[in-house]
Amino acid sequence: MFRSTAVRLSALYILLFALCAAFLVFYVTAMSERLLAQQTRQTLQEEVGDVQRAYERGGINLLVRMMERRARQPGANLYVVAGPNGEMLAGNVASVQPGVLDEQGWTEPPFRYEPFAEAEKPGQDVAIGYVMRLDNGLRIMVGRDLGDPGRFRLIVRRALMVALTIMGVGALVIWFGIGRNALKRIDRMSAASQKIMAGDLSQRLPVGRSGDEFDRLSDSLNAMLGRIEKLNEGLRQVSDNIAHDLKTPLTRLRNKAADALSEDREDVRRAALEGIIGESDQLIRTFNALLMISRVEAGSIAAEMSEVDLSAVSADSAELYEPVAEEAGLQLATEVLPGVAVNGNRELIGQAIFNLLDNAIKYSGDGDDNRGIKLRLVKRDGDIRLSVCDNGPGIPADKREDVLKRFVRLDESRSKPGTGLGLSLVEAVMELHGGSLELSDTYEGRPDATGLTVTMVFPAPRL
Repeated sequence: MFRSTAVRLSALYILLFALCAAFLVFYVTAMSERLLAQQTRQTLQEEVGDVQRAYERGGINLLVRMMERRARQPGANLYVVAGPNGEMLAGNVASVQPGVLDEQGWTEPPFRYEPFAEAEKPGQDVAIGYVMRLDNGLRIMVGRDLGDPGRFRLIVRRALMVALTIMGVGALVIWFGIGRNALKRIDRMSAASQKIMAGDLSQRLPVGRSGDEFDRLSDSLNAMLGRIEKLNEGLRQVSDNIAHDLKTPLTRLRNKAADALSEDREDVRRAALEGIIGESDQLIRTFNALLMISRVEAGSIAAEMSEVDLSAVSADSAELYEPVAEEAGLQLATEVLPGVAVNGNRELIGQAIFNLLDNAIKYSGDGDDNRGIKLRLVKRDGDIRLSVCDNGPGIPADKREDVLKRFVRLDESRSKPGTGLGLSLVEAVMELHGGSLELSDTYEGRPDATGLTVTMVFPAPRL
């Protein structure tokens, strides 16, 4: 437990709290003592003023009577009348510390005295006072016992110590409870991490309901783990699909090469070599598509983002594929909203549109004015939607998730040319741009010719 950073930081905070608490105790005590000393001195000054005024009005007789009257009253004031040689003539104390009455003015430092009630405890009481010398040699001292300020100071110090002790104990209890809870959460995260490192990528870090920094960290790591799991699953699928889908073209490539070597006729050998070149070009296109998908999913092209005129890219793509559609006996219609721009990569967006147009032409039916191919760019519900619609057989709803996987083709006979990577690349491009890919029927309610509409949904650019 004490090897963890949280415990060490908590111990450091407790030490700082203790130092601050000790400073607070001494500071408050010193301030209280200073305030009491000021009040005591002020009270004595007022008392000395009364004595001086009494002496000025009625002389020594009035002064002595006033001091005797006040000496009999309960309180902390001290009154002493002493002769010229220092012997005490009157007052409410038994004796004072020797030498106190020798100097006129404030007694510095405080002196000890013995009250009548506690003469058996000499030197136990402390006071401050002011000494006056009269014209006839008498010495008058008015003092103030410091027992009350001392007791008050002790009470303040004890109260602060008790309060700070309670605060410290409460802080320790709270820290222990919260610290143990935090350590348990860290232990659960460590246990989940060990399972993940052991190869179980389906594990996720625990997330509570408090929404604190631990939960935010777990959410971020879980999102990262989901991304890693998806990439690993894609890598596994690619490996399986490469082994399955590329085995056939490589076998054909080898057989054609073997046939070319065994053929004596030049025209037959040339045709075999041309077939080998065609097969090789198809393999190169497949690997180029895989490479581009990997680059897009890894985010290595994210730094090449800029403002892209999506309307211009869509119009250029339609213009480029219009002759291809006409050659296939299809009509390519466009409905492009002008002035639409997004933040993205022009090359990838253009490649994605090419893939969708190529698939639409490849899988559409016979040319028809009402059942042609349509490229549409609109804004709807705050999003930018670029759709390619065809009049082909469409894709069943339960198969639409599968066709987005790599090398997956519904045409199991492979009668149509292609690699099964077109829609996978489009989906990867949309994820890179923070959008999504939607597949739906072109002709709702017409089971004889449902068609397929593939929509690239871009988030609206921030202003």
